[in-house]
Amino acid sequence: MRDLRFRRAARTSVLGTAALIAALSLTACQSGSPAPVDDAAGSVSQRPAGGTSAAPAADTGEGTAGDSGNSGSGSGNAKDSVSSGSKPAAEQPQNSGSNREGSDSNGSLPTCTGANTKLTMTSVPRPVNHMLLTVTNTGSKACYAYSYPFLRFGEAQSVPRSVEESKPQSVVVIAPGESAYTGVMTSSADGSGTGGYSTKDLAVGFQDANAASAGRTVSVPLGKEVYVDSTLAVTYWQTGMDDALMY
Repeated sequence: MRDLRFRRAARTSVLGTAALIAALSLTACQSGSPAPVDDAAGSVSQRPAGGTSAAPAADTGEGTAGDSGNSGSGSGNAKDSVSSGSKPAAEQPQNSGSNREGSDSNGSLPTCTGANTKLTMTSVPRPVNHMLLTVTNTGSKACYAYSYPFLRFGEAQSVPRSVEESKPQSVVVIAPGESAYTGVMTSSADGSGTGGYSTKDLAVGFQDANAASAGRTVSVPLGKEVYVDSTLAVTYWQTGMDDALMY
């Protein structure tokens, strides 16, 4: 009985040992084989991770280079804008100069009026029935003598007609101390005029740039009676006496 029990115990022990060894072998196989898989998986996971981290680094480098390139072109644009801005600045004096010239010819000089001029009326031998009106600048600045003077002889209710053929190409400018002239045809040489009368009174008015009266009317002494009729006419202001008396 004891032998039988001992054998059973030994068999049980052997079987238990074998089972334990098998279990240990299985465990060793399971724990051993996954290790390479884990290593492989780890290396695989590490490669993408490493690749991914490297890729952003490269992208960042390229992006930085691109950004610095862009900032370079931006500074280039800034230089262009500065240089283009400096060009108008250099050209400005020229434009300003031309503008100043324009203002001198259009607005800075005064209009000739009775306040800055002196008027005289004289008889001339030729042409017949003509007189010469002279305006002299007594001011300190040049002035514009626009169009033609408004004349009123005696009690006339209207001003004489103007000789349009005498209109100059530009407005006459009278420098200080200088003069301009208007020819006045007082009556027709052939007696064709009507409504004639004699007078010693003459009033002269100036025009502005808008063909309106400028300043006060000036009384000009004639010295002797002058005969005028319906053919009475005046020329535009001229820079020379001959030009004023040729019409």
